[in-house]
This record gives sequence, C-alpha cells and structure tokens, in this order.
Amino acid sequence: MSSLTGSRRRFLATCGAAGLGLAVPVMADPEAARASEDDLPAYGGPFYLVFNAAGGWDTTLLMDPKGSEGINRLYREGDILTQGSHTFAPTAAHKEGGLSNEDFYAEFGKELLTFNGLDYSVNNHSPCSRYMATGKLDSLAYPTFAALVAACQGPSCPLSFLTFGNYSATGNLVAMSRVPYLPSLQRIANADAIEGNLRAPYHDDFALEAIERAIQHRHDSRIAGPLLPRSAQAESMLYAAQTNSKALSRITPHVPKEIPKQRLAQQVEIALASFAAGVCVSANLSIGQFDSHANNDRDQMKLIPELLEGIAYALHRAEDLHLRDQLVVIMQSEMGRTPHYNKGDGKDHWSIGSAMFLGPGIHGDRVLGATDGEQFAHRLSPATLTTAPDDGIRIRPEHLHQALRQLAGIADHPFSLRFPLGISAGEELPTFWNPTSSAENSGS
Repeated sequence: MSSLTGSRRRFLATCGAAGLGLAVPVMADPEAARASEDDLPAYGGPFYLVFNAAGGWDTTLLMDPKGSEGINRLYREGDILTQGSHTFAPTAAHKEGGLSNEDFYAEFGKELLTFNGLDYSVNNHSPCSRYMATGKLDSLAYPTFAALVAACQGPSCPLSFLTFGNYSATGNLVAMSRVPYLPSLQRIANADAIEGNLRAPYHDDFALEAIERAIQHRHDSRIAGPLLPRSAQAESMLYAAQTNSKALSRITPHVPKEIPKQRLAQQVEIALASFAAGVCVSANLSIGQFDSHANNDRDQMKLIPELLEGIAYALHRAEDLHLRDQLVVIMQSEMGRTPHYNKGDGKDHWSIGSAMFLGPGIHGDRVLGATDGEQFAHRLSPATLTTAPDDGIRIRPEHLHQALRQLAGIADHPFSLRFPLGISAGEELPTFWNPTSSAENSGS
C-alpha cells in the first residue's frame, strides 16, 4: 500500500518541510468527499483581498487629512488635495519609494469608497486587531471576515482561506492556509513532481491513474459501512488531502516566472494565482511596522506608499488575470494615530480610524463618515450615513462587518448566523455600498 500513497505522502511532507499550512476541506457528508478533478469545479468569484496595515496607520497622511500644524508637520490646510469626492494628504514630495497618494487617487479614486471616523472603542493592538478582523470585540471564537466568506462561498476549495499574517481566526469553519513563498506554491501545485518540477514526475501517467483508482476503491470500501461521525469526518479529510492536489495543479499556469521584490506583491501573486485557479476565495494580506511611536512622519511615509503600491499591484495583476471585475479589496488597520506628536516625534495609539473599499457592488467616488478637527468621530444616521449629532450612532467595526456580510450575500448563511454581530435592524447601514440602496434590498 505504501507504493500507492507515496506521492501523496511526499506532497504532504513537502508542505510540512516548507512550513506550509494546507487547507483540508471538512465535509459533513462523506459522499461529498468523492469529488474527482472533473467533479470539483473551479470557484469563479467573487474573490476577497483584505490588506492590513498592521500597527496602526496615520489616517491624516492618507484619506482623512488635517491641515493643523499640531496634527501633522508635512502639509498645511491649503495643501490638501481633492480627487472627485475624496480629499487626501499630499505625499509625492515626502514618500520614500512606493506610490504617492496623488497617483493612487488619480487612478482609483472613482472606484474607491472611504469611511472616516470608525470607532474602535479600544486602542490596544491585540483586541483592536481582533475587533477589526471579526467585528466582535469581546470574543475569541469569531472568524475573520475573510475566513467566514471563504467558509460560506468555497468550503471545498483546497486553499479556500489564505493568510499571510495579522489576526486570522477561522471560527473552526474553514482551514487556514499559509503559503509563504511563490516557490512553495509551485511545489504545492505540482505535488506529484519532484520539488514541483513538471519534468521530474514521481510516476508515469499510467501509474498515477492506478494510484487514483486504488485510492478511490479504498475510500469507497471504507464509507460503505457504518462509521461514527468522527471517523466519517477523518475519512473525508484523508480523502480530500489525497485528491485535492489534482485541483491544485490548476495553479501552475498562473504562477509568475519572476518573483517580485516587494513583500506585498509576493503575497498578491500567491493569492491571485490561487484565485485564477479557482481554488481560493479570500486572502488576508499584511505588512507591519505602522506602529510609529517615534518618527511618525518618516515611518508612515515609507509604509503608506508601500501599502498603496501593493494595492495597485494587486489591481493591475488582477486585470492581467481577468479577475478585476470579481475582486473585492478591503484596506484597513486596527487603529489610527493620535492627533498630536509625542516627545519622540511619534504618534501613539488612537481609537478612531478609517477603512477603504473597492470592487463589484461598491459604488465608488464616495467618502462616508467624518472626524472633526481634533480627530474625534462624528455620529451618523445609520439610514443615510449623514451627520446626526443628537440621535446618530458611532459606527464601529461590527457595523462594517454586517455591511460586508450583506455585500457578500452571506448575512443569512448559517455560518454567519452562528456568529451574530448584535446589530439591530435600525443600526444596519443600507446605503453603505450604494447610496440608492434601501433597507429592503441591502440584504443577501
């Protein structure tokens, strides 16, 4: 029997040696695990990229500019720029590499939805990261949006939820997959070849066909008899691990020959190749070091342009791979920076921040919410998202997550209902994605 499973063992061993986490779909019905390469269709979208500026970005140097000298030292009120409905900080003269705000908004402003004045409620990294990723502050059990949408829309995809860092809890709904390097992806995609080299297969085609027939026969024999639920699940997982490498081979044509140098671009290439192959639904991307307690302006002017360059890279490559019209992009951070500098020319943690979105179903060239001159959030009417100081509410991450669930059409999915966000009907945001939406058509 070892000769029948050798290639699969080598595949799994390769994953372990490379430090990879590989998704193994968990199917409640053992019969559902019988899918062959022909039976396992490619997932066609929508796809979700979540960009995390880990550490806390300075929103006044990007989408929520303030011209006060006490809040920033790079520009004045009269220097603030506009592009359509957007106002943003000028950074072309200050950035150290990467993409300036000017170029980013010129190209993507018409598609971009910005929300300012997001209330995180707390300002510590760990709870804030969890809160922004899941929409739930007081629980460790909730999945991130990226994991939830993967579980709802592509539970059988071999790499349904990819993560490259930051908070990545799954709620035990879907496997968390980590593929750190493009060469690792190449080896996974070609698991039946030595080191992923298609010219050096472990077996000839006739031998592989015999192996697959033997695996299928053994699986059929095992599930023919009665099995306890845990045994049935274990058999399902084993069979999925043995067969999913066939679906993963669809990644190969989409792996670039040259590895990009930028750290976000490398993450993007892995995610988009997996999207193009139909084996992945969502990816959690991340770059760190935004926690600029010292030398805020210098550090943020390295990192914000790098982040924008990575987002632009993703959108351009998605166009090349014909994925652009199915790609939802979420840009977020777990906190903002204080509206004043400390003694080390840095800025500390601030519990008010911003988020940006673009993609199908998102009406762009819009800025929602606002902060005042001291970076405190305005209260908003949930129905209209206009300022309502007397009877409005403070928009928190759970409001955005409820809106994201509605955008993805998963608000009423059993998995979403298992993890309620506690948003009453009166606090939902029916016009968040589209100003002409109504409460009746904003659901899934």
